[in-house]
Amino acid sequence: MAEQMKPAASGKFAKGDRVPNETVCMVNNAYMGKKQIEVPHDGKIYYGCCEMCVERIPQDKTAREAIDPFTGKTIDKADAYIVMISDEGEVAYFENEENYKRFLAQHS
Repeated sequence: MAEQMKPAASGKFAKGDRVPNETVCMVNNAYMGKKQIEVPHDGKIYYGCCEMCVERIPQDKTAREAIDPFTGKTIDKADAYIVMISDEGEVAYFENEENYKRFLAQHS
């Protein structure tokens, strides 16, 4: 299988699926289809797809935080329940699975 640096929506995950945190570039907010580069920061592990992302994560709080679409609360991406929200690999970060399920119920 060829190495890819672009989001890879193909594979075993589809829109609406939870994806493993380590397969997400947390700067691009995209499911990448394989394990990304670990970026330790403040005792947590974040993931980036390239050296630019690896450098940005510790320096840019917006690369480490997201807004839970259900509650509107700022959450830490390292602790998030991550769901693929488009066929192109775009992801959303939820505080937990319960918030994701409530979000789905609200939008169905």
